[in-house]
Amino acid sequence: MKAAMSGRLAVVILAAGKGTRMKSDLPKVMHEVAGKPMLRHVIDTCARLSPDQIVVVAGPGMASVEAAARPHVLAHQLEQRGTGHAVGCVRPVLEGGRFDEVLVVYGDTPLITAETLARMVEERRRSEAAIVVLGMRVAPPNAYGRLVLDADGNLDAIVEAAEASAETLSVDLCNSGVMVIDGSILFALIDRITDDNSKGEFYLTDIVGIARGDGRLARVVEAPADELAGVNSRADLAAAEAILQQRLRTAAMAGGATLVDPASVFLAADTVLGRDVVIGPHVVFGPGVTVGDGVQIRSFSHIEGAQIGAGAIIGPFARLRPGTRLAEDVHIGNFVELKNADVGRGAKANHLTYLGDATVGAGSNIGAGTITVNYDGFGKYRTEIGERAFIGSNSSLVAPIRIGDGAMTAAGSVVTHDVEADAIAIGRAHQVNKPGRAAKFRAIKRAKHTK
Repeated sequence: MKAAMSGRLAVVILAAGKGTRMKSDLPKVMHEVAGKPMLRHVIDTCARLSPDQIVVVAGPGMASVEAAARPHVLAHQLEQRGTGHAVGCVRPVLEGGRFDEVLVVYGDTPLITAETLARMVEERRRSEAAIVVLGMRVAPPNAYGRLVLDADGNLDAIVEAAEASAETLSVDLCNSGVMVIDGSILFALIDRITDDNSKGEFYLTDIVGIARGDGRLARVVEAPADELAGVNSRADLAAAEAILQQRLRTAAMAGGATLVDPASVFLAADTVLGRDVVIGPHVVFGPGVTVGDGVQIRSFSHIEGAQIGAGAIIGPFARLRPGTRLAEDVHIGNFVELKNADVGRGAKANHLTYLGDATVGAGSNIGAGTITVNYDGFGKYRTEIGERAFIGSNSSLVAPIRIGDGAMTAAGSVVTHDVEADAIAIGRAHQVNKPGRAAKFRAIKRAKHTK
């Protein structure tokens, strides 16, 4: 996207808000939408513009925000004195950088798109305006600041709702808070903001009136309200999740995936689906999932941190946990759980199985009820199953252990030693039948309970 632009661009992401309405110990911008913190959504969106600098403004004691911001530059707002004050806190980072534009965005707006931000920067460069503000049409406008235009359609002023007249409150073009500012005059404008308002704060919006008073031009770019909705409460977070999920589902289907019941499928922001993937109802994807072409994922499966090869069949009711890597044509069936497991081409685990810290070779069959016993209370250990092995139902494979190519384990075995290739392991007590003992057992019990 940078190729379409010229000049030096800095991005300032305001992320110092405490988000008291979230009622959370977690900073507001670190709450997740589609499996990713809101701040990372905004950073990743802004990065698509290929800016020369990204600065994240954090508040005191926000270690998680600082970690999420890396490797970008941090600035700190030690007191909550308004958006104008917050942007002023980046002066030590940006002053002297000679940026043509400074884009100011908010860390709690995860739905904003790179295309919208690019239109703003392009408008600033085309019009040579001092400021370009991102506006939206909201009904009812409620507490949003209003964008007041002049007869030529230029931005004349931003009026906060608390300071607005009845006539101004009737305007439905609202301020999103996102701005692109001429970098050569940004801090000169900031220095002239005062806190002479009902909240006693330094409003960034005041720079529009200051610039207009200097005879400078201000412009508006509009975007859909859904794209600009900020998240200030748990209800807002749920609404943002719903909007982003709909975007992700639409993109997945446009890319060649079938979602049988789209509204019941939940995707992560980074989910990658191949062509001709079919996803049944009530499937949930966590972060870090890649799905190859032609995969079938059946109902009520939960998948995170997994790579699924082409042609695989998953579920229903399967759980793939982080570190799972499935080769082509693997079958993972109902109530099967995998964690940190590599499964080779064409291998099958169709029923009631746990494979953790395991390698399963190509063409192997894992019987129902099999578990890899990978944890002894102190450490995790690995199970290695070779190619074309047959693991009998209800086998417990006590790691660390290796089952060789073509080997078999008898049903119900507890296998504690390596099994060489093409061998059969029987790790269960010898069966003994006692003729007539069942009838005697029942007679004894019956007599005891009829006394």
